[in-house]
Amino acid sequence: MVIFHEINGAKTACWVSSKNFSQEKKTLFFVHGSGGDHRIWIEQYTRMKDEFNIAVVDLPGHGQSHGRGEQDVSQYVEWIKKFIGVIALEKPVLIGHSLGAAISLVFAIKYGGMLSAIVPVGGGARMPVNAMILEGLKTDPASVIALAAKFSVTRENRERLSRTVIEGLSRCNPETLYGDLFACDRLDIVGEIASIGKPTFVMCGADDKMTPPALSQFLKDNIPCAQLTLIENAGHMAMLENAEAFNGALKSFALSIT
Repeated sequence: MVIFHEINGAKTACWVSSKNFSQEKKTLFFVHGSGGDHRIWIEQYTRMKDEFNIAVVDLPGHGQSHGRGEQDVSQYVEWIKKFIGVIALEKPVLIGHSLGAAISLVFAIKYGGMLSAIVPVGGGARMPVNAMILEGLKTDPASVIALAAKFSVTRENRERLSRTVIEGLSRCNPETLYGDLFACDRLDIVGEIASIGKPTFVMCGADDKMTPPALSQFLKDNIPCAQLTLIENAGHMAMLENAEAFNGALKSFALSIT
């Protein structure tokens, strides 16, 4: 169900598995990527809702949340910190995709004590964005979105999922999508990720063209005790492209946290 809370004076939407979370279950908190909303995680929250407490937020200016998007990952982190307090999430596992992965990493650096673990999906310590994409969002956003959809999924999954990706990104204001990608482009936490002290499970599609597996391998190699899994037959949208493998790996990690 989708519930609403007020954050910074704006109505914020969040899908939750229950109005009253069980003390006996681990809590998974999902954050979407650039231009997305909570629906990108539909294969996770519909399949895992009986085993975990689940919260899936729409960032400000995205989905059903009011307000404006940001242009800096740290500003989204501060917003997420407030949200965790308002919704009273107790030591959640913070799972983020793309921009959300960047948010999870920076959150762990700044406020790791609030979390049980992080799961950055399709992210990196740096996430450069082609300048032509940023400029194209100002002049011809539909073409940029179509191109992004093409390269976000593997060739064999394009017929099945490209339309879903296009429709999802098209629901977002192009200025908000620009801000999200600009925030990713500005990210540089190469010198800080070694300070992450929480269990970290890095996930990436084996065929990810947007944030190649080498970026995830760098996280694994430089975050103490981090683990890495590559999801086969999947690109940047691994959680949709191969949900069975993705969910199995995520569930095993979440249940291993003590």
